[in-house]
Amino acid sequence: MRDSAGIPGGTEAAGGSSKPPRSRRRRLLRWIGLGLVLLVLAGAVTGWWLYRKLDGNITEDTSAEAELERYERERPTQSAAGSQNILLIGSDSRSGKENARYGQDRGTERSDTAILLHLPADRGSATAVSIPRDLMARIPACLTADGSRTTERLAQFNWAFQWGGAACTIRTVEKLTGIRIDHHMVVDFGGFKRMVDAIGGVEICLKQPVNDPEAKLKLPAGRQTLRGEQALGFVRARYSLGGGSDTERMERQQQFLGSLVKKVQSDGVLLNPGRLYPLLDAATSSVTTDPGLASLRDLYELVRGIRDIPTEQVKFLTVPRRPYTADPNRDELVQPDATRLFEQLRADRPLTVTPPTAETGRVPQTGRAAASAAPQGTGSAPAPVPTFTGTTAGTADCR
Repeated sequence: MRDSAGIPGGTEAAGGSSKPPRSRRRRLLRWIGLGLVLLVLAGAVTGWWLYRKLDGNITEDTSAEAELERYERERPTQSAAGSQNILLIGSDSRSGKENARYGQDRGTERSDTAILLHLPADRGSATAVSIPRDLMARIPACLTADGSRTTERLAQFNWAFQWGGAACTIRTVEKLTGIRIDHHMVVDFGGFKRMVDAIGGVEICLKQPVNDPEAKLKLPAGRQTLRGEQALGFVRARYSLGGGSDTERMERQQQFLGSLVKKVQSDGVLLNPGRLYPLLDAATSSVTTDPGLASLRDLYELVRGIRDIPTEQVKFLTVPRRPYTADPNRDELVQPDATRLFEQLRADRPLTVTPPTAETGRVPQTGRAAASAAPQGTGSAPAPVPTFTGTTAGTADCR
């Protein structure tokens, strides 16, 4: 007899494929597993590449760090445990392609904006204090870009950045306030525009149209969303908005920052990777920071600690000041209100802000009045919370 092997087709013809179905399933599972491994590896490589790119964007200010170490013994002591004070500096540099359109490169920079950001230990609030660039301040002897040193003198505040960069500005703020600056960030015009564009612009309301050729700003009245170039013009304009007053310009900057905070929180930018990456890319490539913040991890930890602060607890105010006696085009501190403000921040104690009144357009600083009006207790009652003129991100609605 002929066995089955002799039949044409043999076992192949009688039972189909020589490999059982279980083997095919195993092979399929192996290919699926390999594909998943490759996807995980690709994701890991992509994530690593993105992290390295963002991390490498940040410019580290080692020269300021070295200069501050030189004067460590004369700097204020550390703030209350867990709190942080960060100096935000807006530079008017004209260097580079993006900034050249705003004027001739003078080879020097001044601080167009300076904001002291105080984050309390519990991270339940944030207080941003604007320091007028025309405020008369005692500027210490500082190291200049050419290696020489200036002499200590009384001058307007923003000259500190021109003379000695971030280190000189930090030392000036510390002497002015008695508050130790833990970190600093410097942002130029181009960086500011990129960050605003990264979140899709910021909404503001104008009571009247604006036409300011110097600030490259032309806007109609009403509700509108400002993107990079317009946003920069809005926060920089002086002559078409406020008649050259730096006071009103700082108020607009605070209004804009309040709207920006609301935009970032309400749109979930910080929790949405697809929207967060463009913002991180713009931010990291736009800032110069001290070594303590010069990594993506450090910046993330900072943002993570403040992203859940309620908007009504994000406070904006300007140091109590008035026209300088010797020159009304400059400012000087109002005392003892300024001292009381600095004491509250230095000790990580709360303060409140109240908006300007409708009748006068603004209210006097009331840090001293709030304390003196409090009844004298036996020592067991809590200290009164001083109030200053200002606003919050929660009141930055466009109405």
